[in-house]
Amino acid sequence: MPQNDNILVAKDIRKSFGSTEALRGIDLAVKKGEILAIMGPSGSGKSTLMHCLAGIYAPDKGSVEFNGKDLAKLSDKERTVLRRSDIGFIFQFGQLVPELAAIDNIALPLILAGKSRSEAHQMAQPWFELLGLQHLENRMSSELSGGQAQRVAIARALITKPKVIFADEPTGSLDSLAGEQVMELLTDLARQHNVATVVVTHEPRTAAYADREVLVRDGKLTGNKRASA
Repeated sequence: MPQNDNILVAKDIRKSFGSTEALRGIDLAVKKGEILAIMGPSGSGKSTLMHCLAGIYAPDKGSVEFNGKDLAKLSDKERTVLRRSDIGFIFQFGQLVPELAAIDNIALPLILAGKSRSEAHQMAQPWFELLGLQHLENRMSSELSGGQAQRVAIARALITKPKVIFADEPTGSLDSLAGEQVMELLTDLARQHNVATVVVTHEPRTAAYADREVLVRDGKLTGNKRASA
């Protein structure tokens, strides 16, 4: 695989918390525009791997390169800017800001990047029709269903035109129908925008939307295969 096809490259990643080895030497590459599912049971190390890939955790040993840059060589400020501009996050429970309306939640990354509220709102508005959320712009997060909140989270993750999205158990709090709808939207949009997407999940049904699956067990990568729908 040519190096310039990769947006993320992890080499011999090791991470411990106290005496517990969470990651025990993982090598992994994610191609630009690829949708990758990281699977594994609870406590396997899959979320720790995601946090290392995103530059939230620094590995004890090994390296992570994002678009050719070694994350360990970036300052805290540079990593924060990178996560704000080039990385999007989707979490299990959406993690929308409860004090903000839906349109402000979507616009938030743009406002944090320095755009005015009115300009950010203009850029956020088209996402409501795109994701089937018409007329919900001023709804607070507590007034949205789980599926609606995750769609808002998808828009928030994509609005900065990132190079990578990390989705941590994005369907974990949803029923099966809402989960399927969210994954269809997420993967369709990721492919349209050529955004690499790393989905952390223990659900085979969720992983089936990916181009490729890897399995993390006891801190090691034990599987690497094409996903099957």
